[in-house]
Amino acid sequence: MNKSPNGTTSVWLATATVPEYPPLPGDDQADVCVIGAGIAGLSTAYMLLRAGKSVIVIDAAGIGAGETGRTTAHFFPPDERYFEIERGFGSEKAALVANTYRQATDCVEAIIRRERIDCEFERLDGYLFSPEHRWDETLEREYAVTTRLGLDVRRLERVPGLSFDTGPCLRFARQAQFHPLRYLAGLADAITRMGGRIHGNMRAVSIDGDSSNAHVRTEAGSIHAGAVVVATNTPFNDRLVMHTKQAGYRTYVVATRVPKDALPRMLMWDTGDPYYYVRLASAPAGANYELLIVGGQDHKTGQDDHPEHRYDKIEAWVRKRFPLAGEVDYRWSGEVMEPSDGVAYLGRNPLDHDNVYIITGDSGNGMTHCTAGAILISDLILGRANDWSSLYSPARKAFHGIGDFITEQANTLAQYTDWLRGGDVESVDEIAAGEGAVVRDGGRLLAVYRSEDGGLQAVSAACTHLGCAVHWNSGEKSWDCPCHGSRFAADGEVLHGPARRPLAAATLSEPPDEHKGPAQQDEAHP
Repeated sequence: MNKSPNGTTSVWLATATVPEYPPLPGDDQADVCVIGAGIAGLSTAYMLLRAGKSVIVIDAAGIGAGETGRTTAHFFPPDERYFEIERGFGSEKAALVANTYRQATDCVEAIIRRERIDCEFERLDGYLFSPEHRWDETLEREYAVTTRLGLDVRRLERVPGLSFDTGPCLRFARQAQFHPLRYLAGLADAITRMGGRIHGNMRAVSIDGDSSNAHVRTEAGSIHAGAVVVATNTPFNDRLVMHTKQAGYRTYVVATRVPKDALPRMLMWDTGDPYYYVRLASAPAGANYELLIVGGQDHKTGQDDHPEHRYDKIEAWVRKRFPLAGEVDYRWSGEVMEPSDGVAYLGRNPLDHDNVYIITGDSGNGMTHCTAGAILISDLILGRANDWSSLYSPARKAFHGIGDFITEQANTLAQYTDWLRGGDVESVDEIAAGEGAVVRDGGRLLAVYRSEDGGLQAVSAACTHLGCAVHWNSGEKSWDCPCHGSRFAADGEVLHGPARRPLAAATLSEPPDEHKGPAQQDEAHP
C-alpha cells in the first residue's frame, strides 16, 4: 500500500503495490532519457524499448507518485467538446482529435492484452448530460459535430439504469476505465524485462547539451542521451513560454461505497459549471460493495486556501442523486494542466534542441493525452511520420482560445500583488498545529508551518519558479503557487513543477511567544 506523506490518498494509491527502484549512483547513458514515471513516461519508455531503443527512466519520487496516482483514470471524449475544437481548429483537425482518442484507448487495451496486465480495464459507454435536465445548445452542437465526424454517438432521453432522471443525454460508445497504478506496475515490469532502467528518488534539475547529445543533470550525476522526454505533467525545463500557454487547476474527488451491482457500469459527465464526472471502481475481493467515484469542483491551483468545502459540495451532489451512497472511503485532489486553446501539447519543446520533447496540457483527459503523447513522441524519435504532429505541436500559436489566454495571464499577473499585502495571520502564534500560513516578517513574506508537535518551520514564500507568493493548501498540507501551479511540501520540498528547487530556508526574525498558543490567540481575537 502506498500512502501520501502529506494530505490525501487516492483509492489507487491505497489499493496497489508498485515496484520501487533505487536512484542512479552516478553518470549513465542511453538512447533516450525519460523524465517522469507516470503514464506518460512509462508508456513512452515501453514503446521505444519495443522499437529497439535503450531507455533510462528517472522520477523525483517513484512509479505513479505524481498525478497518475491521483487521476480518476477514465478514457472519454475531450473536455473541450468536439464542436469547440472544430470551431477553433477546423473539421480536419477535429477528426484528428477523434482519431487520437480512439488510437490512444486502443493502444492501452492492446498493451494490457500483450503484457497480461491485471488492472481492471473495461470498455463501457459514457454519457454526457445537462444538469438543467433539458436538451441544450451544448448537447445539440456536440451531437451534430460528433455525428459528422462519424463517431458512435446516440441521443437518448435519459441515462439508462439510474434511479434519478438525468434528462436528455448523449451516449458515447466504447469508452474505457482502469486502475492506473496497477497498469503502471505492469508497464514497469515489462520495461525492466526488455532491458529498460528505472530509477526513483532522482530529480532532474536541468537539461543541456546539443541536438545530438543531451545531458540531463540530476542531483546525483548526469545522464547522456540522444533524446530526452519530459513527462512531468508540466515541463520543468521551460522557464516561461509553455507556462503562459496553460494553467494548473486542482480537481477534487470523493469515493463512496454503493451496494455491489446496484449501479450500471458506465461513465458520466455533465455540462455544468462546475462540472462533475462519475465512474465506478471495484472494491476489495469478496466485498459486497463498489466505489462510486465522483470528481469536480475545479479551481485554479493556489487560489483556494481552504478547499475542504469542495469535497462537501461533491458529496452533497452525490447524495442528492445517488441516495444509496454509503460512507466516504476516500477523498483526494489532483492537478490538471489546462491548455488555453483546449488541445494538449505533445512533441518537441519549442525552446530546446530538436531532441527534447514534452508531454503536457492534459486537461481532464490525462490517461488519453499521455498515451497519445507517448505514441506521437515515439514516432518523432524513431523518424516515423505522424499526422498528429502539427495539431499537438507545443510551438503552435494559441489563436483559438485567445480570450482564455488573456484572462489567464491577467489572473497570473494579479497574483503578484500578494507581495504588497500583509500575511494571513498577524503572528505565528495564530497558526494551529498541522497548519501553515504566510506571515509578514519585516520586509519578507515567509511560509510558516506548525507541525503536529508544535514546532515551527519557516521557508521563503517566494515560489522558486518565477517568484509568485505561495498559498497554504489546508486540504493537501502543501504550499501552492497561484501563478503557474507549482506545489511544495510543508517543509518546502518540490511536489509539482514547473519549480525545480525547494522553497528557500528562512529564519523568523522574532521567536514565537512560547506562552501563548493558537487556542489562547483565538480567545484574544475572536
